[in-house]
Amino acid sequence: MRDGRKAVVIGAVVTALVGAAGVGAYALVGDGGLDAVIANGPAGGGKETGPPSAEEIRETAQKFLDAWQAGKTEEAAALTDDEASAAEALDGFRENAGVTGVTFAPEPASGTTVPFTVTAEVEHGKERAEWVYESDLAVMRDTGTGEAVVDWEPYVLHPELQAGQTLETGEADAPPVRTVDRNGTELTAEAHPELAATLADLRKRFGDKTDGKPGIATRIVGADGKDVKTLKKLSEGTPGELRTTLDVRVQKAAVQAIADRPKASVVALKASTGEILAVANTPADGFNTAFQGSLAPGSTMKVVTASMLLEKGLAASDRQHPCPKEFNHGGWPFHNLDKFEIKGGTFAQSFSASCNTAFISQAGKLADDDLTKQAREVFGIGLTWEVGTTTFDGAVPVQSDAQMAASLIGQGGVRANPLIMASVSATVKNGVFKQPHIVSPEVDGRTLTKAPRTLPPAVSQELRSLMRLTATSGTAAEAMAGTNGDIGAKTGSAEVDGQEKPNAWFTAYRNDMAAAAVIPAAGHGGTNAGPVVRQVLNSLN
Repeated sequence: MRDGRKAVVIGAVVTALVGAAGVGAYALVGDGGLDAVIANGPAGGGKETGPPSAEEIRETAQKFLDAWQAGKTEEAAALTDDEASAAEALDGFRENAGVTGVTFAPEPASGTTVPFTVTAEVEHGKERAEWVYESDLAVMRDTGTGEAVVDWEPYVLHPELQAGQTLETGEADAPPVRTVDRNGTELTAEAHPELAATLADLRKRFGDKTDGKPGIATRIVGADGKDVKTLKKLSEGTPGELRTTLDVRVQKAAVQAIADRPKASVVALKASTGEILAVANTPADGFNTAFQGSLAPGSTMKVVTASMLLEKGLAASDRQHPCPKEFNHGGWPFHNLDKFEIKGGTFAQSFSASCNTAFISQAGKLADDDLTKQAREVFGIGLTWEVGTTTFDGAVPVQSDAQMAASLIGQGGVRANPLIMASVSATVKNGVFKQPHIVSPEVDGRTLTKAPRTLPPAVSQELRSLMRLTATSGTAAEAMAGTNGDIGAKTGSAEVDGQEKPNAWFTAYRNDMAAAAVIPAAGHGGTNAGPVVRQVLNSLN
């Protein structure tokens, strides 16, 4: 008995019923006679009871299929135990599914079940197709009338149809899409497996926004009006072109840069516009950490913190700034890598050397929500981004005491991914936050998110000088060696509980490109993630 079929009480004795002879055009031929005979009614007449006989099964199935084939839906429905539902479904089969003609080829009955092959002619506009599939029906005894009737269930129309669903023929939700990069080069999942999931999401989101023509298909539609499954395609449709912001040259460089890493993620942006030039993850078919990851960004977050300290007058590049071996805040001791210190050094020296205590030492002068506001209002972190595909847009929660201090160096509750940290570098380079996006808002009219404010020009310039110093003589110098042009960078190593080595981070810009990468459990950011970012930045002259 198929799932969802009504349970039918057919008497105390269950008998195997099989067909015994050819009947009309359907040839419902069984394997032999009845193995047993069950009295179908009381002596002297009256209402029939017990299971339907083999003859009743044959005759009822024949009459039902005959009426359905002839388009006599009311007559066919009257032969079922649910006349109203059957009539509505059979009418919809012609009107909504576009079936202009149907023939049936039944097979021998198996008990009370009659399998049959459906050959339907389906039309929609100028499109026509033959649709062949298998289904079945069951014959039962109506306890009210005593007549043998078809046990009506949605699967009689089609074996995959369930209660509340309908069959419809019409335009597909979206036309097929030919996705291309910013220069018109086609992007396919076969050529770019690392983009397979993203390309599929873009087709789903923007397919109906292109100039393509949707295909025609017969499909199952749910009670909510959403497509459940396509059953038959009448036409494939004409692909429309969807232009992305990606650049195949940068994309290939990103893939090559992390090819030998079992787990890594990298993103590249056009700094002046926020256009995403490349995104890659290893493994290629794994989670899209580059866009959706939620990881502590470590010392790359010091770019955001530094902007806040500079703006508040708590630091200046050429001003002496404390960088002790250790600093306590909120009952927690914070120290630098290998417990180094810079005696009498400037903030610029502390930034380029990635001194933790230089930032932690300022925690007592800050309100709990200062970093949260700076990240949101200037860098757009934690706002809702309209990228064009699924992303995690960062979190810098309001925290206090030791956790707030940890947030200043990208630990605590701060969460980001390479997309966000590439955007941080782009914002520094550009002077203003440009929301990252992979499809132009002109395609669908969506509004890109804007940060509430920008940094004062002098602070922006000072941030660029700090990142340049880091790239030329600080912790990022080795990774950025040989990279020419207008450059800036910041390294990061984010500690993770229970993990032997920290996650390696690196964010940087070169001319009008910004990029960021994370290599989980790899160690120092400059040594491990730095070369990945450099290779991507150098992919364009």
